[in-house]
Amino acid sequence: MATLLSFVLITATLLATSSAGNIAIYWGAINNEGSLSDTCATGNYAFVIISFLRNFGNGQTPVLNLADHCDPASGGCTSLTDDIKYCQSRGIKVLLSIGGGTGSYILISQDDARQVADYIWNNYLGGQSSSRPLGDAVLDGVDFDIEGGSPDHYDDLAYYLSAYSNQGKKVYLTAAPQCPYPDAWVGKALDTGLFDYVWVQFYNNPPCQFSEGRPSNLQEAWNQWTTAIQAKQFFLGLPAAPDASDGGFISTNDLTAQVLPALKRSRNYGGVMLWSRYYDVETGYSQAIVSSV
Repeated sequence: MATLLSFVLITATLLATSSAGNIAIYWGAINNEGSLSDTCATGNYAFVIISFLRNFGNGQTPVLNLADHCDPASGGCTSLTDDIKYCQSRGIKVLLSIGGGTGSYILISQDDARQVADYIWNNYLGGQSSSRPLGDAVLDGVDFDIEGGSPDHYDDLAYYLSAYSNQGKKVYLTAAPQCPYPDAWVGKALDTGLFDYVWVQFYNNPPCQFSEGRPSNLQEAWNQWTTAIQAKQFFLGLPAAPDASDGGFISTNDLTAQVLPALKRSRNYGGVMLWSRYYDVETGYSQAIVSSV
């Protein structure tokens, strides 16, 4: 009886201190990565992040760039409506990522942030516009992948976008900060506490990315992020292939055996974010880890 009771207590403790997670993937920025519907049909992802709205703010006409998948300027991306709806029918959240590593974007004032929020709401979310680049599909939210320009007024943008949740369908907010804390670009936005999911980029950043010599770098940075920022869940952002970044790749064996068991102890552990679908097709990374995330 005592042995059975001990087993039950140990099992309950393990369940309380570990969490099952999900995988988020970026899609759209690179050619030859397959269609959006094929991406969702794999069953590996809970979040698909369409990337990127590269130009916005300071009076610019916002520009969506989806590589050679389609041409938004000519209306060629409205065909993605059916793909988006298919993904959502499978329970997958489809988000629009703004920013990226290249592009022209900056917010110069609170009013500028309001105008960008209005544009995103009317053209990608639940608003109305005669020129919706992705057709009439309503995306689930907005991802902040801000890597340049200025850090100012993204907190304002977050407030304005979040307020649209009061008009019916919730607008999910996510962010992809670099792992050095605090993030130089979206740090002030994250301080609002309005973000649902934060996928921290643990790559291209030697001080906090995983390395064989100092695996504790990643763990220490993870602990800082998950305790300092208020968000529903945090994801470990990784490259899906060695050539997808300048460092930070973790083999699937090391990830599932060494890294994830420790991160899962966090009450706000959410899973793994991968850059990107192109590299995931190349390596099969998500398929190799999906049962362990």
